[in-house]
Amino acid sequence: MFDKILIANRGEIACRIARTCRGLGIRTVAVYSEADADAAHLAACDEAWLLGPAPARESYLNTERILDVARRSGAQAIHPGYGFLSENPDFARACEAAGIAFIGPPAAAIEAMGSKRRAKALLAEAGVPLVPGYHGDDQSEAALLSAAEETGYPLLIKASAGGGGKGMRRVDRAEEFASALAAAKREAASAFGDDSVLLERYLLEPRHIEIQVFADSHGKVVHLHERDCSVQRRHQKVLEEAPAPGLTPALREAMGTAAVRAASAIGYVGAGTVEFIAEPDGRFYFMEMNTRLQVEHPVTEMITGLDLVEWQLRVAAGEQLPRAQNEIPLHGHAFEARLYAEDPHKDFLPSSGRILHLRLPEPELGLRIDAGVRAGEQVSVHYDPMLAKLIVHGPDRSAALQRLRRALDALQIVGPATNLSFLRRLAAHPAFAAGGVSTDFIERYRDALIPARQPVSARMIALAALAELLRLREIAARQAAVSGDPYSPWHAADGWRLNATGSHSLGFRDGDEDFEVSVGFQDDTYLLDLPEGQLQVSGSMGRDGSLLAVLGDQQLRATVVRDRDHLTVLCAAEACTLELRDPYGAGLEHGPDSGSLTAPMPGTVIAVHVSEGEHVSEAQPLLVLEAMKMEYTIRAPMNGVVEAVHYRAGDQVAEGVELLKVEAEAL
Repeated sequence: MFDKILIANRGEIACRIARTCRGLGIRTVAVYSEADADAAHLAACDEAWLLGPAPARESYLNTERILDVARRSGAQAIHPGYGFLSENPDFARACEAAGIAFIGPPAAAIEAMGSKRRAKALLAEAGVPLVPGYHGDDQSEAALLSAAEETGYPLLIKASAGGGGKGMRRVDRAEEFASALAAAKREAASAFGDDSVLLERYLLEPRHIEIQVFADSHGKVVHLHERDCSVQRRHQKVLEEAPAPGLTPALREAMGTAAVRAASAIGYVGAGTVEFIAEPDGRFYFMEMNTRLQVEHPVTEMITGLDLVEWQLRVAAGEQLPRAQNEIPLHGHAFEARLYAEDPHKDFLPSSGRILHLRLPEPELGLRIDAGVRAGEQVSVHYDPMLAKLIVHGPDRSAALQRLRRALDALQIVGPATNLSFLRRLAAHPAFAAGGVSTDFIERYRDALIPARQPVSARMIALAALAELLRLREIAARQAAVSGDPYSPWHAADGWRLNATGSHSLGFRDGDEDFEVSVGFQDDTYLLDLPEGQLQVSGSMGRDGSLLAVLGDQQLRATVVRDRDHLTVLCAAEACTLELRDPYGAGLEHGPDSGSLTAPMPGTVIAVHVSEGEHVSEAQPLLVLEAMKMEYTIRAPMNGVVEAVHYRAGDQVAEGVELLKVEAEAL
């Protein structure tokens, strides 16, 4: 076994690998970019080395620098985690040439599966069923268009290299094909350095089921059961479970056998995942093989009781697989929910910013949290927006789902926009509880999972007002303590006025709506005028933002996080952010000019399709922005003329800046 390894990754996977190494007595070396100087994975390892600037190509994708750190630190092996260099055959070969073990499959196996086109051809020979489509070598637009017509619509264009939904586009009509192909190729080239694609028939109501496989260098190959990864947005997984609900024993065995056959066909070694798409009638087809550890591997660990990272280390060190196929258990049910810095109300666009507050659920049996961030940490635009994973286990699916709901309700995070509320609604949805999952689940139930924003409730207004009143009282007490007359009534924060009734007003803004809360003072309590009527409130505030509140005859606990003039209130599964306003100040007019197109997130402009003075049509692509490994296309909001273009390809932009301006056509 190795004495010391380098973890060539960041975030939660680096922390997770370090945890297993610590249990095995293996020392770990972290690497980091300048943007990650305060990241959590540095503290999880025994030592940390700087790679370079924030862009991944200058840090986490810098093979030469990573190998140099490995040599200088004395690391005997490199674990690539997932993403970055994990499926790069050149990196695997470079490790071998440097005399450093690569904790992953052989470079030849990575190459065989790294191109989806080549993988499909190889596995077709091995008898593994494939989705109807095109995976040929001719990548000309004419050949692909012809193949698309033969495959039929709807279809998927998929990047031949890589995964994670990048370089993937659904096409419903022939007239959409050319623009979708160009976008898929551009995104694939940016993400993987390879713009080749394949075409697949788009299956209606399919399930995404994958099989975890493991192989050693002694010829043994096993599978560790299946995972259902059907719940996705932007073709990326957001919630996984194991085993797959409703799968018959015969189908489970057939998929497992096909997965082992696929791994054996390419001389695989290490951890891998064979992904299938399954139709409602039980037919299933090979999609791709990921030649690395998967993000969702913890659900497999929960139902088997095995540590897959430990298995990776042992296999990379030349040991045999610890267990045979008939010795691999399957106990209970597990779920994994991925917490992302993204905004579901903006089509899950990635978000960035500083994490102001983070409170994870209390540890308990059957609950595991793989987190890669801490409070105070900056979520960068340079890397994947996943922050943490909540993994739960129970004796059956119903018990595991109940535990997942409790864990999600207990999780608190304030800072960048996240998908936490979305995950809570997903876990609570009756169709999900019934096991009716498919890859279109989110779209089918979008209105329930991503409801329109609702006005803030009276309860949350009361909690925000109480928190601010308690803060003002604390400030007044501190000022009185250091004054020349600490008992002067002018220091009181109870609304005292000479020859007048004590009262006060607090101004708040919720989105674009301003409102005022009138406050009356009664001894140690406050009387609030709320939309639903008057409410007597009192309470106490801890220095950590915890609020013990009494609202009328109800006592409850909340957390209040203050960021300058913004208050975020968290109570049970409810959350809101209110801006403190001067109730006596002049109102401000809001609402951007409909022709002013702003950046929905910080990122890099990668393409500008129009120029000033050009006539454009509604929904026409104008500019493409890239951030956190995803593309976002800015489209014309109306028919009109481009009045201004402020940025060029390659420019970095901040969230909210005006990118272009379109003047509406005169009627």
